[in-house]
Amino acid sequence: MTTETKADDAADKAPAAKPATARPAATRPATAKSVTARPARAKASPVKPAVVVAEPEKDIKKAAKAGKKPERMKRKDYEEKLRKLHEELVALQLWVVHKKLRVCVVFEGRDGAGKGGVIKAISERVSPRIFRVVALPSPSDREKSQLYMQRYIRHFPAAGEIVIFDRSWYNRAGVERVMGFCTDEEAERFLDGVALFEKAMVDSGIILIKYWLEVSEEEQTKRLKDRINDGRKIWKLTSMDLKSYSRWYDYSRARDAMFRASDNGFAPWYVANTDDVRRGRLNIISHLLSHIPYKKLPRKKIKLPARQKPDGYVEVEHNFKYIDETF
Repeated sequence: MTTETKADDAADKAPAAKPATARPAATRPATAKSVTARPARAKASPVKPAVVVAEPEKDIKKAAKAGKKPERMKRKDYEEKLRKLHEELVALQLWVVHKKLRVCVVFEGRDGAGKGGVIKAISERVSPRIFRVVALPSPSDREKSQLYMQRYIRHFPAAGEIVIFDRSWYNRAGVERVMGFCTDEEAERFLDGVALFEKAMVDSGIILIKYWLEVSEEEQTKRLKDRINDGRKIWKLTSMDLKSYSRWYDYSRARDAMFRASDNGFAPWYVANTDDVRRGRLNIISHLLSHIPYKKLPRKKIKLPARQKPDGYVEVEHNFKYIDETF
């Protein structure tokens, strides 16, 4: 049984998290001022993904009437739906290469919101040369002396690539601002210019999609405790996570300011509830597929060729050092 499977089994038994109290709602903030509408893109007769919704509508309505969240998705149901979405992601990959598209996907959210799990679910069945994941470490002294956006720009997609940022230039609006790694003046200067920066990206032909993963206080606490107590997850817990944990509302204020400055028509923020990680992953992948126009390319019938004949080849006698077959 793999680590992922064990974690999923634990999630099957976990009770649904109760709604967090006294937390600002993740409503759509006011859009940034002085920005123009997104330029029209050429239509490509998009194909709808095989699974568009991660949960039956009747279950959601029933849960809403009862004043509670729907039950957490079971692993079997999740894996069945994820398999279909993986097939669509492969079709998207082939189309992106065929049409030489450039796609940039940004994932932001609090610690423990599930960014890494979503990115793994997206990228585990596609080519890492096409779906490139970028998770930058803390900037070096040289990078600190550069234009702030400079170290991100070098990772932007070329033709036929989809680049996924596991945290991005929005570090300046979030963790850097809250934890004091930049001044308020530097953060405000970033927010003043980020819409123009992203407008230039979109105008150059890059398809930019931004996700904010929303997690409740209760669920974040549970996940961080899991990192403390689970030897498989302890590497995920950093001293910065512990310092950030106590500053929930500082992060809420920073998030709200970020939305006000950068949620606009040409590069909107999409908010995904990830208290149930499985539903969250499926919903995000379905949404991503619906926002990048693509077609399924025709597939040629594939037949394996005949193997060559030995032509006198004889297996060599060598004392091979085989690994122990422990399993």
